[in-house]
Amino acid sequence: MYNIRTYNAISSKGLNRFPADKYTVSSESAAPDGVLLRSQKLHTEVLPESVLAVARAGAGTNNIPTEDYTQQGIVVFNTPGANANAVKELIVAGLLLGSRDIYGGMNYVQELSHMDDSGEMGKLLEKEKKRFAGSEITGKTLGVIGLGAIGSIIANLALDLGMNVIGYDPAISVEAAWQLSSRVERMDSIESLLARADFITLHVPAIPATKHLINKDTLAQMKPNAKILNFAREEIVSTEDMVAALDSGTIAGYISDFPAPALLGRKDVLLMPHIGASTEEAEENCAVMAADQLMDYLENGNIRNSVNFPPTKMARNGGTRITFANSNVPKVLGSVLAVLADAELNVVDMVNKSRGDIAYNIIDVEGAIDAGIEAAIAAVEGVIRLRVM
Repeated sequence: MYNIRTYNAISSKGLNRFPADKYTVSSESAAPDGVLLRSQKLHTEVLPESVLAVARAGAGTNNIPTEDYTQQGIVVFNTPGANANAVKELIVAGLLLGSRDIYGGMNYVQELSHMDDSGEMGKLLEKEKKRFAGSEITGKTLGVIGLGAIGSIIANLALDLGMNVIGYDPAISVEAAWQLSSRVERMDSIESLLARADFITLHVPAIPATKHLINKDTLAQMKPNAKILNFAREEIVSTEDMVAALDSGTIAGYISDFPAPALLGRKDVLLMPHIGASTEEAEENCAVMAADQLMDYLENGNIRNSVNFPPTKMARNGGTRITFANSNVPKVLGSVLAVLADAELNVVDMVNKSRGDIAYNIIDVEGAIDAGIEAAIAAVEGVIRLRVM
């Protein structure tokens, strides 16, 4: 039996993916093999040594001490794209709210609760509606920074809405490139994108390289009538520099899913309460994807959508399966294979992948792995974590 510890309220559709005859799923599991969570912060929590993997039902993993877990051989999964449709729809709403003063107009109507004559109200609204006039997004230029799972969807959708779309992503994946329309114009730099766009939408992860990617220098490159949408991560935009840019008229507006005190009460800012992925469908999709990835790793050692380990997959070929994580240095794999050769165990199939300082291996061998062989492999210098299935 595998034990799964859960945090937060995980969708039942995800929890039901775990077969009852093979898994126990509980928020109180004392010795879990895997952890499934949403927003629980694990930085100050010590996980049991039994934990092999942590799966987050969502894209961001800022609440997980990924670097520490890598050193322990713990695989961290996320669910990129599972909430893409929910975020896409909210960004479209943000574009429309940002181009026309829909929000201001709706608030104004609510202020007329003192009026009881619909005819008089109609006359007043006809007179005052020009206060809330805006412009159409058709024909405007949308700049997409980050053309991954969500960015590419937004780019294609914006084209369907009649916008011109330019994009920047120096590390676009082959998969994302295939999904991207050929009508999206690729830009060579963020600066060139910012100078041309009427709206900019951000779709990059929160990593050291993207912290305050939007700052006083990049804001200065923009058109004075341009607006930025941030439904990615709060840290990507410097709030202090954004306020200064809005105060000086450097840009026209900011639409964000990440409120901050300094942004409150401004007519040139539209804030939402971090609801980008807050739909029933998105929560279900994330939970299902996280559960499936966790099960495939625990049962087969396969890795898909990990933020700290390389994608690694191999079909079962019979016999015994060995997986191990190791420091990405020479001779580790050779030493493990030598242990198997000395034990006269034939390797049926194997795969070796690396990502930065970590390497991961799946090896299928004929025959059984006894405790002595397992100990010998675990003792190889550089091996971080070994599993025998």
